[in-house]
Amino acid sequence: MRLAFLGTPDFAVPSLAELIASGHEVVAAYSQPPRPRGRGQTLQPSPVQAFAESMGVPVFTPGSMKTEEAIDTFRSLDLDAAVVVAYGQILPRAVLEAPRLGSFNLHGSLLPRWRGAAPIQRAVMAGDAQTGVQIMRMTEGLDEGPVILSEVLPIGPEDTAGSLGERMAHIGAGLWSRALAAIERGGATETEQAGEPTYAKKITSAESRIDWSRPASEVDGLIRGLSPRPGAWFELDGARVKALLSRAEGGEGEPGQVLDDRLLIACGEGAVRLLRVQREGKAVQSAEDFLRGQPVAAGARLS
Repeated sequence: MRLAFLGTPDFAVPSLAELIASGHEVVAAYSQPPRPRGRGQTLQPSPVQAFAESMGVPVFTPGSMKTEEAIDTFRSLDLDAAVVVAYGQILPRAVLEAPRLGSFNLHGSLLPRWRGAAPIQRAVMAGDAQTGVQIMRMTEGLDEGPVILSEVLPIGPEDTAGSLGERMAHIGAGLWSRALAAIERGGATETEQAGEPTYAKKITSAESRIDWSRPASEVDGLIRGLSPRPGAWFELDGARVKALLSRAEGGEGEPGQVLDDRLLIACGEGAVRLLRVQREGKAVQSAEDFLRGQPVAAGARLS
């Protein structure tokens, strides 16, 4: 099939790689414009742009897909279908309907649960036992289109948004060949979403500070759901420390109190053991390595 691929982060790269490897004619890749990154704040291409260019696929990075110029350029590609994976822009109807067979999206949840910008993070933060990846026909509504293909995944007790997202990206990439073959021959079953939707709002900076007065299950979900980025954080001796992996355990104490010499921290209910942390400006460490460099005695308080 003659395709355009629209995606931006690492999560989208396996899907683009799968489409190319399957022999589809990917005539264009669309991605968000390069952003300043690193200490020098130099402009860096997105993971999708970098991969597409390495494979010789022409890349477009419009600031908006709603301009007449962007719409006309997209129409001129004469596409069979558009494949969208975490692109990061709302696409207008004129773009969605430009390809002959339509536009299709890989979404990281079991719709209608967690429509929106951060479905993987929100599923972990909410303590969901399972999630999934789904290929859906795109409509103008936010993740409201009919579902064509699904794969269910369990969420383990030590899954982070990062580890879960990596697994989902590769499983989702493997769905495209079956989905596109069914779409091309007109045999795809499109199932309308059923049930009450929930919405995966974009993660805000205000959410990332740990509130130790919350139950341990919520604190653990926050830590794993925001790992590796942006990272839930607390203060220790006036310095910011990110918590990147944890486990809910039993324990009692004042919220934020260190209960043992292995970073078991009291919460409003129960306790959370920190397993992986990162000092501000330093590399990620296991709790053991962190404590070797900065011992934290039982009874100390985190804020």
